[in-house]
Amino acid sequence: MGRLAQTDGLTDVQQEILAAVRDFVDNEIIPNAQRLEHADEYPTDIVEGLKEMGIFGIMIPEEYGGLGESLTTYALCVEEIARGWMSVSGVINTHFIVAYMIMQHGTEEQKQHFLPRMATGEVRGSFSMSEPGCGSDVAAITSKALHKGDDWVLNGQKMWLTNGGSSTLCAVLVRTDEDAPEGASVYKKMSTFLIEKPAGFGEVLPGLTIPGKIDKMGYKGVDTTELVMEDFVLPADALLGGEVGKGFYQMMDGVEVGRVNVAARACGLANRAFELGVDYAQQRVTFGKPIAEHQAVAFRLAEMATKVEAAHLMMVKAARMKDSGERNDLEAGMAKYLASEYCKEVVEDSFRIHGGYGYSKEYEIERLYREAPMLMIGEGTADIQRMIIARRLLEDYKLRS
Repeated sequence: MGRLAQTDGLTDVQQEILAAVRDFVDNEIIPNAQRLEHADEYPTDIVEGLKEMGIFGIMIPEEYGGLGESLTTYALCVEEIARGWMSVSGVINTHFIVAYMIMQHGTEEQKQHFLPRMATGEVRGSFSMSEPGCGSDVAAITSKALHKGDDWVLNGQKMWLTNGGSSTLCAVLVRTDEDAPEGASVYKKMSTFLIEKPAGFGEVLPGLTIPGKIDKMGYKGVDTTELVMEDFVLPADALLGGEVGKGFYQMMDGVEVGRVNVAARACGLANRAFELGVDYAQQRVTFGKPIAEHQAVAFRLAEMATKVEAAHLMMVKAARMKDSGERNDLEAGMAKYLASEYCKEVVEDSFRIHGGYGYSKEYEIERLYREAPMLMIGEGTADIQRMIIARRLLEDYKLRS
């Protein structure tokens, strides 16, 4: 293990968890990632191994069967997992966001019902705010829920569900206009519902269809899907927190910690790209010496390492602020923005170092080159992050007349 992306001040327990995850990544994920990714095959054995390690319940409180660890610990584990294969970290991320929303906003009955099984990985989560026509414009969603006696009837189409087919619990954001006060903001006309469902594709429940996997240029292995609701009936206790009009804020809270997660994934991917680049640069010989000794390549390695280190430090700061109870939307946005942009640049530089071989599917860097762009989109695009950062800065630096 090199000196990059090290974290000061970790407890003995945190160090033990990270060491176990790092060993698992080196021995179980990296040796199998290329084969599984090229086959677009779900990493069943890897997921089972992570379940046994308790990773699915790492932040779930001990009283609900989890490890009760911090966001910092979780983010550092995700960084290691993404270093092995970014798709595996995606399996964990969406599960974690749903568990976090239930922990923070669920009723006690919902916590008791879901969290112990989520901690073991028996129940695995997915979620969706987006729809085919709205992208980052969450206010434009059209999926809706209406009362039918004591039940709810949901109609609409949700988009970009990571784990949509393999998950057994899905959190969806829909409109509940008929329950909103007159003149209420659009953001107070949204609610989050928890859908328990079987894993699989097709009509998995009456009125609920998971059409199939979306074919993607990267981020393979993990399934990304749509979700279609046609007069789909849910009981009253499926409403997260038991109160309408809170869904947007519940989702935003989940996405905020999800942005730290995406930053961690970008850090792990960038770190792996640097490892591959620095190794190749010392093995490949041109003009009688390793290319690492050519100044152009040496300077490229120096810039890559600096970006890896800077992104890691910002990601850890954002996670630790959240753990301390401080508001961290500015830092999470900065970390996600910087880490994802730097990840793209580090991966591209490693790709350049590999030369023509980087274009070959036999080399790992080709896979990383296809995976990096997703991190600039997931949990809010770079432009969305810049908007969040700018708004928070203008709050803090508002002119005093």
